[in-house]
Amino acid sequence: MKIIDKLYDRVEKLGFVCVGLDTSMDYIPDSMKDGKSIHDAIFAYNKEIIDATKDVCAIYKLQIAYYESYGLEGMLAYKNTLDYLRSLDLLTIGDVKRSDIAASATMYAKAHFEGDFEVDFMTLNPYMGMDSISPYLPYLESGKKGIFVLLRTSNPGANDFEVLKTKGEELFYTIGDKLKEVNDNYIGESGFGPVGLVVGATHSEEVEKIRKRYDKMFFLIPGFGAQAADSLNVYNLMIKLNAGVVNSSRAILKNWMNFEDGKTNVGKYAREKTIETYKEIAKNANL
Repeated sequence: MKIIDKLYDRVEKLGFVCVGLDTSMDYIPDSMKDGKSIHDAIFAYNKEIIDATKDVCAIYKLQIAYYESYGLEGMLAYKNTLDYLRSLDLLTIGDVKRSDIAASATMYAKAHFEGDFEVDFMTLNPYMGMDSISPYLPYLESGKKGIFVLLRTSNPGANDFEVLKTKGEELFYTIGDKLKEVNDNYIGESGFGPVGLVVGATHSEEVEKIRKRYDKMFFLIPGFGAQAADSLNVYNLMIKLNAGVVNSSRAILKNWMNFEDGKTNVGKYAREKTIETYKEIAKNANL
């Protein structure tokens, strides 16, 4: 089974939530840090989140910056978290947003699609051009890996460049159209290909046009949760509650902080927030 079909199947069975393991030491209760190294504390915290949510989410996303910030200890936690997820046959996104010339991109592909930091999907930045994307294609052709490329992001500065006009349309549509051409070469049984797009849910006037235009591309949807994107926007970026995964990181990871007994029930409250996230968005199907 191709990795994109596996993701589609997971969303069908477990829902569209992507749990973001963007773990900071500040998020971890003191009781889980006392006497532990940075690596051990982060991994123990991640493991509790994973064990509590693995049957109510489709995939896990690890933002590598959080781990890099702690040096070798952090990267060991990153590796061991990925190893643990793989041992449970759970799907992973390495949120690394790489972009470089072809020679360097080849090495990035090797680093994150093989070896210690292997993931199922990577995030990429397309702004250096298509030759920065092409080194990943052999992995896509195999059906074993996928990518999510930045298209329309949810951050406040997204309008600085993404909406600049080129050929009468916003720049991000030019990028999306080029990626669509690549994706169409690798369509799986689910009707989707392994070239996905990162599409934020904070631009309500654009979501339906983007979804219709890139109907065979899977979306990674940030912005719901801490960034407070509207649930209807998120719903409109999917197709029948599939064709996309909705990332939530801080809202899930820090939910224990909202409860008096949270310090001893990190996993419980992460699970509750994951389920709540699904319900809040899925309710739009009945409107």
